[in-house]
Amino acid sequence: MAELPGEADKGERPVLVTVEDGVALILLNRPDDLNVLSSSMIEQVSAAYRECDDRDDVRVVVLTGAGRAFCAGADMRPEANSFGRPQRDFSAQPFDPPAWEVRKPVIAAVNGPAIGIGFTTAMQCDIRIVALDAKLAIPQVRRGVMGDGGSHWTVPRFASMGVAADVMLTGRTFLGADALRWGLASVALPAHEVRPAALEMAREIAVHCSPVSMAMSKRLLWSGAGLARTVEMETAYHRVVMGGPDASEGPRAWMERRPPQWQGTVARAWEEVRAAEEAEAEAEAEERRG
Repeated sequence: MAELPGEADKGERPVLVTVEDGVALILLNRPDDLNVLSSSMIEQVSAAYRECDDRDDVRVVVLTGAGRAFCAGADMRPEANSFGRPQRDFSAQPFDPPAWEVRKPVIAAVNGPAIGIGFTTAMQCDIRIVALDAKLAIPQVRRGVMGDGGSHWTVPRFASMGVAADVMLTGRTFLGADALRWGLASVALPAHEVRPAALEMAREIAVHCSPVSMAMSKRLLWSGAGLARTVEMETAYHRVVMGGPDASEGPRAWMERRPPQWQGTVARAWEEVRAAEEAEAEAEAEERRG
């Protein structure tokens, strides 16, 4: 097991990160406070996301909480001033980068309560595995503010406008079983099974899925582009991967019934991806001009 840099004093760190078999586990580590997010925790999660994005030995990321909670939200103590007057550089999306910009799949293992920014942080992830009885909510309208972290986009996109209006305009609490039924979660399990299931899914993805293909597919899923533009970018990305070594290795491994040995890495491929995006954008601009 390898740790990301700067993890020496594990006993006191509010965010722990370990890497094993291509999977990075980011653990919110304030169990006595139900993993309530502080500004330093947000900075540490952001740093972990950046490191995971850069490292070729990380293929999948799992975000979860220590103890019985995933994240009970923002610090509501008066001295924390969580809802005080914002600074000039304030953003309602505090992570840099958010999970949707990490070029690896990010799985939220919601092992217990996820409230406010706790739940909107989970909604920034690609996949959510939740505890059946976990209490979930975006209650900010009951606190004099509103949902954050891009939740006005993520919640209706994963579920529906009706679900988003219900969840975000009432601020009411619901359960993991409801999240599954509404489309806000992919899987709902007993709480003690959540993290093992997330890690099992992550390991399977890390072995069987091409890192470059996943990165490009994730970029398209989160782009919000219309159908025509999405097809254009699918075509551009196919030009990057088709005919390459991984496009040969994938079918060969499947025929030989063995795990694939991927050669491509996101770091090496991304210049080609950006070049493909720029070429498509220039072609689109030229078409508009002429």
